Amino acid sequence: MSVIVVGVSHWTAPIEVRERCAFNTSATLPALETLRAQTSLREAVLLSTCNRTEFYVVEGEHDAVPAIWSLLGEEAAKTGYVRRDREAVQHLMRVTAGLDAMILGEAQIRGQVRDAWEVSRPQSGPMLNRAFQSALGVAGRVRTETAIGRGAASVSSAAVQLAKQIFGTLAGRSAMVLGAGDMAELALECLVNEGVRAALVANRTFERAESLARRHGATAIHYDACWQRLGGVDLLLCSTAAPHPIVLDEHVRPALAARGGRPLCILDIALPRDVDPAVGTLDNVFLYDLDDLRAVVAANLDRRREQLPTAEQLIEREVEKYWQWLAGLAAVPVVTDVRAAMERLREAEVTAALRRLGDVTPEQREAIEYLSKALMNKFLHEPSVRLRAAAANGRGLGIVDAARYLFGVDEHQ
Repeated sequence: MSVIVVGVSHWTAPIEVRERCAFNTSATLPALETLRAQTSLREAVLLSTCNRTEFYVVEGEHDAVPAIWSLLGEEAAKTGYVRRDREAVQHLMRVTAGLDAMILGEAQIRGQVRDAWEVSRPQSGPMLNRAFQSALGVAGRVRTETAIGRGAASVSSAAVQLAKQIFGTLAGRSAMVLGAGDMAELALECLVNEGVRAALVANRTFERAESLARRHGATAIHYDACWQRLGGVDLLLCSTAAPHPIVLDEHVRPALAARGGRPLCILDIALPRDVDPAVGTLDNVFLYDLDDLRAVVAANLDRRREQLPTAEQLIEREVEKYWQWLAGLAAVPVVTDVRAAMERLREAEVTAALRRLGDVTPEQREAIEYLSKALMNKFLHEPSVRLRAAAANGRGLGIVDAARYLFGVDEHQ
């Protein structure tokens, strides 16, 4: 068995590759079921966010990596990564704590990891469940025990800061938010805080748009009506879960004609992207996607980077604790196998002894059985305790192999 992570992220792959690798919530379980049908995987969890798509799996007898790359695509295989065992667990914890995010210390990733784990639960199991539970726990400690997430921007707030750089100030500007999920709400909150005078919210489900708008003093509009209102806003921020571009040339071009040459800033923080890249070629349209946020978030990170050593130490200790638990888990079937082998040997020897003794009373037979079981349990008690203890303190895998060899227990028995 091996714990591995296979995937792509904003560090390794451009947005064109990442959006082709993205999975929405409804596609998660079918993807994992397909993967497990093709391989000998024991457990699997799929994490897919705007900046990464990663499969966390517990391998069986065969290498699962080729099947995962086949699912993600050839370009993903060229730009992705594979991490195994301790490095895989450490990677999960760093991701969950926001240390591997585009925006160091980003808080939203912890909820995204938790949600991905919950959705994947039918295909997960004890090893990954413990790993994700540990990752969520240490991510909470990183946020409370270090300043790495203090004042940290989100993708949504970074997008708003980019718009602020373009316009100089957002005070008095008008904006439209397309979408009504968590990222859209964060963006709307940032826009209102920056002084946007008029904010519109559009979503395919009007009730969700209405609820979001009400919470932040904005105005909800029906999705089909948003294109007519596009000519009157300075900023369009897109964050939907659509599987393909929904803002097209045919939507934007008529709005531009009504603007009288005023620029339109479009911030697309969705993955897959909401805006057709061709829209960015139109005159007076300034289109920015997730990869364009890098320059914004690169500034003013020195203070948070100072907290990295402390955060990394917390994670390293949690990785060690998990690995000790995993080694202890490996010791359990060995103890069971050894006891089963010894029980078969005991029964054979008792049968042979009773045959040599001839006629014995039921009381005598019971006494012989009791003596043989008591001796076996006493002989095996200390080795069993020490095997579990050795596994728990990090020496388990070597001890497990030694126990198999000394007691003659076949690993594949």
